[in-house]
Amino acid sequence: MFSHITLGTNDFAKAAAFYDAVFAALGIEPLFRLDDLAAYGTMTGPKTFIVHPFDGNPAKPGNGVHAAYLAKTRAEVDAFHTAALAHGGTDEGAPGLRPHYHPNYYGAYVRDLDGNKIQAVCHSAKG
Repeated sequence: MFSHITLGTNDFAKAAAFYDAVFAALGIEPLFRLDDLAAYGTMTGPKTFIVHPFDGNPAKPGNGVHAAYLAKTRAEVDAFHTAALAHGGTDEGAPGLRPHYHPNYYGAYVRDLDGNKIQAVCHSAKG
């Protein structure tokens, strides 16, 4: 459905360390890194960029915006949440079932170091 997501940061080194850990928990590989840009995912598939805003203004999270990343298992959702909190993220919704979406919807929400809201979700009935 999407090509890529770009999330702004004000402290690239800290953000890159955060996303290295969070994406590793989901099995998402680093794609490449430049001076102040990190890319995760696949070259021809979906990817996420972490970067200082191109316009030079401070990065600010969008109100009502979040990016949700697929997890293969509920354990990956748990690991995502744990890694995010261990690397300075804040809890926005602990791992758990959210049956108001559908019976097997298992997700967790966090904010990164710049306040961007991200999520991991597993849709499988199996843990």
